Amino acid sequence: MPGNPISPLRVGIIGSGFIAHFHLQGFLGVRHVEIRGVYSPTAANRDALAHAAEEAGLGPCRAYSTVEDMLASREVDAVWILAPNDTRLQHMRAIHAMVRERRSTLLSVACEKPLARNVAEAREMLHLAEEAGLNHGYLENQVFAPAVQRGKEIVWRRAVPSGGRPYLARAAEEHSGPHKPWFWQGETQGGGVLLDMMCHSIEVARYLLTEPGAPRDSLRPVSANATVAHLKWTRPVYAERLRQTMGDTVDYSRHPAEDFARGTVLLEDEQGNTVVIETTTSWAYVGAGLRIQLEVLGAEYAMEFSSLNAGLKVFLSRNVGGGEGEDLVEKQNAEHGLMPVIDDEAALYGYTNENRHMVEAFRNRERPMETFHDGVAVVEMLMALYRSAETGSTVRLPADDLATYIPVPARPA
Repeated sequence: MPGNPISPLRVGIIGSGFIAHFHLQGFLGVRHVEIRGVYSPTAANRDALAHAAEEAGLGPCRAYSTVEDMLASREVDAVWILAPNDTRLQHMRAIHAMVRERRSTLLSVACEKPLARNVAEAREMLHLAEEAGLNHGYLENQVFAPAVQRGKEIVWRRAVPSGGRPYLARAAEEHSGPHKPWFWQGETQGGGVLLDMMCHSIEVARYLLTEPGAPRDSLRPVSANATVAHLKWTRPVYAERLRQTMGDTVDYSRHPAEDFARGTVLLEDEQGNTVVIETTTSWAYVGAGLRIQLEVLGAEYAMEFSSLNAGLKVFLSRNVGGGEGEDLVEKQNAEHGLMPVIDDEAALYGYTNENRHMVEAFRNRERPMETFHDGVAVVEMLMALYRSAETGSTVRLPADDLATYIPVPARPA
């Protein structure tokens, strides 16, 4: 779609929770963008996020009481869908209707991970975006993390020409549990930790294994095998603690979702070579904070990254007061001792690069590096892993029955 760049790109945000505030931090490092609108069903939350955007110099920003009002304002060129998983499809349907009926001049849409709770929803998200003629981007921040971008560049430029393509990528993400009740509710979120966090691990591993410049589907999924478990939050003392913290709607003594998952996906490249993705995710890790660990292995080389191996550390004795340690790193579980500090979490985790990339792609009417097509592919692999964990057998891909598959924790209680 030729034309002069849109400057600035006017962005509307749907959602006002934890991830929306993370994105605001990321937008601080992006040029040619303004946050012009915020929608959330809770007035106080949308007002707070709009105020935060104004205070950060990202405005002028206005809070809207409906998605339709924000789209009809003609004040936004693109929207970031950052709302809870169970609402994303309804928001995409509203966007589709407004654009198709010419009640909005919206040009682009981006959606936070995972794209949807199951394959049927993910495919509808993609269909609605393309039928409305919208450019679309899948917000998978770990793909855009500086360490991932730099590590992939070095491996494929320096190591692959003499050592051959990488054949194994390992990705792990662990922390002590989500912030909000809806994440813990299987029907609302769509599953447990496998859906919530393995979407990161699957896609960052697939990205690292894909040859630069090649389409992501140049790697063809062949099979998926997974194990899930309830390690911590179904234990009576922790189930009760979770209920007291999150409310009566989260009862892991009766309707739990998995808090641990391990998955393996085998793929083939265009020459028929086998490559492997190994992933591990957990809501049962209690340590210095959110831990992301990545590895790429080839015949003559290896790459590794750990988010908690930060250069900055702080020691606080037991005599130093203070509240929770999340001002140092997300999901920190202590307030004292020798603790790693991540000086710019939005940058380290990839939010800044991600938003910069999406803004530039949308401004210039170009296809982003991550699109809803990638979001669909990730959900398809996740559903295969859930089916494998449920049946105790390897799932061969492609599998037509995954189109209607719903993970066990997402089924009605």
